[in-house]
Amino acid sequence: MDGLKRLTPFLSVAPQIGEADVGVLAARGFRAIVNNRPDGEGDNQTPSEVLAAAARRVGLEYHHQPVVSGKVTDEDVGDFADLLARLRGPVLAFCRTGTRSITLWALSEAWHLDPETIVETAGEAGYDLSGLRPRLEARWRTGQLMRAGGTADTAHDADTAHNIDTGRPASSYDVLIVGGGAAGCAAAASILKRRPGLAVAVVEPRDVHYYQPGWTLVGGGAFRREDTERPMARVMPKGVKWIRAACAAFEPEHHRVVLEDGERIGYRTLVVAPGLKLDWDQVEGLRDALGHNGVTSNYLFDLAPYTWELVQSMRGGTALFTQPPMPIKCAGAPQKAMYLSCDAWLRRGVLKDIHVEFDTAGTALFGVAAYVPTLMRYVERYGANLCFGSTLKAVDGPRKTAWFDVARPDGGVDRVEKRFDMLHAVPPQTAPDFVRNSPLANAAGWVEVDNETLRSTKYGNIFALGDVCSAPNAKTAAAVRKQAPVVAENLLATLDGRGARAVYDGYGSCPLTVERGKVVLAEFGYGGKLLPSFRWDSTKARRSAWYLKTKLMPSIYFDMMLRGKEWLAEPHLIPHEPQPHEAQPACDFGKVVAGGPPPKVPGE
Repeated sequence: MDGLKRLTPFLSVAPQIGEADVGVLAARGFRAIVNNRPDGEGDNQTPSEVLAAAARRVGLEYHHQPVVSGKVTDEDVGDFADLLARLRGPVLAFCRTGTRSITLWALSEAWHLDPETIVETAGEAGYDLSGLRPRLEARWRTGQLMRAGGTADTAHDADTAHNIDTGRPASSYDVLIVGGGAAGCAAAASILKRRPGLAVAVVEPRDVHYYQPGWTLVGGGAFRREDTERPMARVMPKGVKWIRAACAAFEPEHHRVVLEDGERIGYRTLVVAPGLKLDWDQVEGLRDALGHNGVTSNYLFDLAPYTWELVQSMRGGTALFTQPPMPIKCAGAPQKAMYLSCDAWLRRGVLKDIHVEFDTAGTALFGVAAYVPTLMRYVERYGANLCFGSTLKAVDGPRKTAWFDVARPDGGVDRVEKRFDMLHAVPPQTAPDFVRNSPLANAAGWVEVDNETLRSTKYGNIFALGDVCSAPNAKTAAAVRKQAPVVAENLLATLDGRGARAVYDGYGSCPLTVERGKVVLAEFGYGGKLLPSFRWDSTKARRSAWYLKTKLMPSIYFDMMLRGKEWLAEPHLIPHEPQPHEAQPACDFGKVVAGGPPPKVPGE
């Protein structure tokens, strides 16, 4: 399995493991597993009870010691040490990235190992624990005092005197970006294109970057899954410091973020772009049903090939395609899965024997009315039934049954049971928990920004783009392509003490793959205004748009957008008239100095 790092002959750490990995661990001689990740943290996270059952089957001891990201407490460290003392090794401990597990190990060992040895050992395993050094040194001093005959009380007093946890950032950057997906990498590239000398860091725990727009094509048999992933190291813009950790919290009043191991990183300006959360657990039974009994979703890298497998094997029965309430990532993707499936069935001559149904929580087929007539012609061509106001609420995979809440005209709701042979499910989607629970969020949980400048309405040195921001645009990679240059221009203006000049018009694009070989290239902005990039009628299905979608867009994404090449994406700048208060920079954005007061920021 990938990512497993051996710290000692007794203990190894790893990122999130899956059910299939448990057998591999047993075969490699491990005797116990410690799960340090709370259930429900991530989209692709295997539930603890599933891992526990897998461990029992192969004779491994399994323990779940959940630790909250960014809040590794002394009690957590003590519990971890006590647990390891009871287990037979070798032991594997894991969390989302392995950072929490190695942090627990480091702090538990700091009583008798000097901090330099611990940091060096972690570094050899690929983990940078330099920000943990103050806590390690405090525990090392405490251990020395106790070994010299001191009491626990005197050791505690010494810890207090030496400031065990000051909350001061170990490092600080001109620009700190949370998220290394499309939005984070594109923003970093656009910023460094304009000002190469800035200190820019990206906080991102994953080591793989996904081209998610390609997953619908994988599910339709028109794209290879392996072409939608690249190592994160390859897509990080040149000149960026990659902090391989997860963000746990924001402390905007002190201009810093908290990482999952408790380390704090300071910033002069912050860009929030972690994407959104696929909330599978909002639909009862859906997470457990995925990947079995005909239940699939193109919204997951691992399941898009299963979609195509189901399409190829289906010769009759009922196929349900669902769409949850807005907002969601790529609002056209749920129906694109239906169109490509129907086209494949039509070509094979089996569509007449398949009942196709599109269950959408919305009241219209598409949010921009100009594109609906063309889409309706394809719905009629495929004989698909449209069920508006229909929200998926529960799934029983083995029984191949789904339950929907269907809105009545009088405002009531009926619970309707439907049988299926294939179910393509799209989950409800929310902002990540650490964003929803932060001071940056609005009532709906998204980072509250000005719709045009993409700057936080609460904090003048914070920006957001991509799926996590509150702007009412379509959540697509095409939107990010136009947002990144706007954020870059306005962020640099903020650093220089000037007003924001770049304006985002709400542009988004949804290439609706209505059949294999034809695409309706929907392009629009705020208020549903059509914003076509080319001189054609964008409401028509075109073969040229299919070529653009399948052949050119991956290159535009990887080789242009993520490299700061802003083809057809230059930001619109409004005229700027210097104001008297702009004669000097509006604030001192000096580096965050340990022990010093945070700078005042315009807009706070």
